[in-house]
Amino acid sequence: MRSSLTLGRIGGVRIGLNISVVFIVLILVFGLAFGRFPAVYPGYSRAVYLLAGVVAAVLFMASLLAHEVAHALMARRQGVEVEQITLWLLGGVAELRGEPRSPGADLKIAVIGPVTSFLAGAVFAGVAVLAAFASAPGLLVGMFAYLAAVNVILAVFNLIPAAPLDGGRVLRAALWARWGDRTRAAVSAARAGRAFGFVLIALGFVQVVSGQGLDGLWLALIGLFLVNAASAEEQQTQISAALAGVRVGDVMSVEPVVAHPDETVQGLVDRVVMRERLSTYPLVGPDGSFAGLVTLNRIRAVDPDHRETTRLRDIACPPQDVPQAAPEEALTELLPRMQGGADGRAVVVDPSGRLIGLLTPSDISRLIQTAGLHRTLSGPRGADLAPHYRRRHHDGGDGG
Repeated sequence: MRSSLTLGRIGGVRIGLNISVVFIVLILVFGLAFGRFPAVYPGYSRAVYLLAGVVAAVLFMASLLAHEVAHALMARRQGVEVEQITLWLLGGVAELRGEPRSPGADLKIAVIGPVTSFLAGAVFAGVAVLAAFASAPGLLVGMFAYLAAVNVILAVFNLIPAAPLDGGRVLRAALWARWGDRTRAAVSAARAGRAFGFVLIALGFVQVVSGQGLDGLWLALIGLFLVNAASAEEQQTQISAALAGVRVGDVMSVEPVVAHPDETVQGLVDRVVMRERLSTYPLVGPDGSFAGLVTLNRIRAVDPDHRETTRLRDIACPPQDVPQAAPEEALTELLPRMQGGADGRAVVVDPSGRLIGLLTPSDISRLIQTAGLHRTLSGPRGADLAPHYRRRHHDGGDGG
């Protein structure tokens, strides 16, 4: 989930906001200000209802953020790094780097989110009770009562034993502890999530055809998200199992074809592109330091009339935007960073920043296809190799 806006950091974790949050905020504001609040608490001006709707929406998003921050902080306590937290259309996502090392750690990371939502619900309920005792306006009391209810509902919904919901993580931890096999447990939890998603889609369809309109569409949308997320999680689990124990250095292309940042686009086309079936060209300076990444897509985007005068540095993905790894890093830790990269590639560098290897989607795909065989391989590996190192299989198929 990509962030459109960075809000800052909490506990060292980057907080991002996806543009889709605007839609859920608008739905909440208008649903409350022009629907629920006027119907339940009549007698206030439209401006007051609108203000109450905005405040309720903001506090609800703050509750979602608290839920995800709790996951992130607990994950860190259990030794799992957190990339960032992103709020989006259907809630929030805490992006973890790595996996819990034990069922107990998995359980703690999963449970803390719903516990936080229950606590938020209790706090809002307490504020509503105090406001009622203080003879505050009914709309104010109702706003906090609403926030208490939705947080409790959020907690209960998240505890349904279906991945990627928190309850699915709880199920995974329980099955992991029982079977001693994390991969089997994760696949089972993901399949439960997919089944639950299909149930929600069916219920949403029934509501739509029975005339309940938007409520059914919203339910179906949540179900569709769960189906897709659970399917992706199952696939990722199986891939991670296949790549367990593989290091970046085992897969990287050694001695990739490189170019100088000041070389022209036409020069690279004449020198290499038309002769070799490669898709990725790292740029290196005179000292061997990594200076950017050029792909076929970037080359094709240059007007043919300008290729003679356009330097590679002008079209390259900047080095800070390209995921970098050390040869000894676990491949499963690098993959999420590659998926979030601009070109889907990664470079391998030594401690001094000198380029020593390249990793492309073709390398990953080939490794997955040959899972079980890679441990017996020796010698140079990878798709984007220099001509005297390159295997017979070429890198022309990853589109980039």
